[in-house]
Amino acid sequence: MYSKLITLLLTLSGITLHSQNLIDSSQREIVFTSVNVIPMDNERVLENQMVLVKGGRVSAIGKSIKYGKDALVINAKGKYLMPGLAEMHAHVPPNDNIESHKEVLFLFAANGITTIRGMLGHPSHLELRSKINSGEIFGPRFYTTGPSFNGLSVKTAARGSEMVREQKTAGYDFLKLHPGLTKETFGAVSSTAKEVGIPFAGHVSFGVGVWRAIDAGYSSIDHLDGFIEGMVPGIEAMVEQQTGLFGMFVADQVDESQIPKLMRALKEKNIWVVPTQSLADRWFDADFTGDVFKQDPDSKYMSAQTITQWVDAKKNLMANEQYNAAKIENFIKLRRKLIYECQKNGVGLLLGCDAPQIFNVPGFSTHNELKYLVDSGLTPYQALQTGTVNVATYLNLADAGTIKPGAIADLILVEGNPLTDITNTKKVAGVMMRGKWLSKAEIDAGLKKLEKTP
Repeated sequence: MYSKLITLLLTLSGITLHSQNLIDSSQREIVFTSVNVIPMDNERVLENQMVLVKGGRVSAIGKSIKYGKDALVINAKGKYLMPGLAEMHAHVPPNDNIESHKEVLFLFAANGITTIRGMLGHPSHLELRSKINSGEIFGPRFYTTGPSFNGLSVKTAARGSEMVREQKTAGYDFLKLHPGLTKETFGAVSSTAKEVGIPFAGHVSFGVGVWRAIDAGYSSIDHLDGFIEGMVPGIEAMVEQQTGLFGMFVADQVDESQIPKLMRALKEKNIWVVPTQSLADRWFDADFTGDVFKQDPDSKYMSAQTITQWVDAKKNLMANEQYNAAKIENFIKLRRKLIYECQKNGVGLLLGCDAPQIFNVPGFSTHNELKYLVDSGLTPYQALQTGTVNVATYLNLADAGTIKPGAIADLILVEGNPLTDITNTKKVAGVMMRGKWLSKAEIDAGLKKLEKTP
């Protein structure tokens, strides 16, 4: 069963880059005038400010700032400047096609996603990361995972340990765990990862379970994977086919009195959580159909072949004899409750939506995820924290995630205040990444070239 699941989860679209003519602004002073700043150090707006950027960092913020006559001046009157967002469960095509990589990077960049964690690695991603860091390729800061650890790639404990050492030596930032690991193989992977000092993240295999996963010290558990199964009495007597992906078919059997125990364990072990609620709402909910997605303007950036694959995956799920629309609706509500409980209990949440994956388009769906977090009970400010200051804390970056003098100048300029309406993050008026300015005109022109379907 897990071999089919792995095949489905690893299916990514192949896409082609069209070159972008970016302003070479990294060597110039850049100043935003008359802008409202959301610094993300507290829930506040600094109104009608000037923000000066030099050498890829915020140099000054204030009502009046001196700057050189050759500076690039951006009139941002009435607009809002906030830190760039991070997508902590992204996918870059796992192939050697550097052009397909660049296209995904542009989709993220055009949406103000200035940091991504790729969650399905490939050797080419190491070269891609290097070229992004050197400035040869324009794209978000890229944290890499290696090729998947799953029931097909790790059939023995010895092989699991060997793969960990190989990926540590190769220079990946994280290990990516997928379904199908056993207690024995997972134990070898997790213990060796701790030994050599490389964090592991992703799925929780059914045979491992969330409690063992927490004890082993995941860096982040993504998709809320294993949470529901871990609270179902008698789960030990069930097989994976009965429970469904992320426990969707047994959510009605959850003992919700176990939620505080789960939250305490996550908090005590400092396990971060990447909910990917956008994936759950769009893939699993009966009301979000292929026809609904085809009406979504974001769908035009995906190939017809990819859209067909996604529609078929949705149809196959709903054709499963265990699928019950009303129960799935309650399953999604339970997931939202778990997200809210994480926030309420101080469990670190990280922004991530699993794009490109079923009905989730790179960059665009990260903004959808923010809305799903707010729908789960977070305030807009708390939702924004998951993609800014929380990520900076998680990655141990003291100079990221906020707007202040000395901070990395990864920024998004938006048309409305996201603290009052989270959907305003979609109204991107420009993006700054590594000190380079990507204007609205350049974003629109670049996206126009990437359209694939009418």
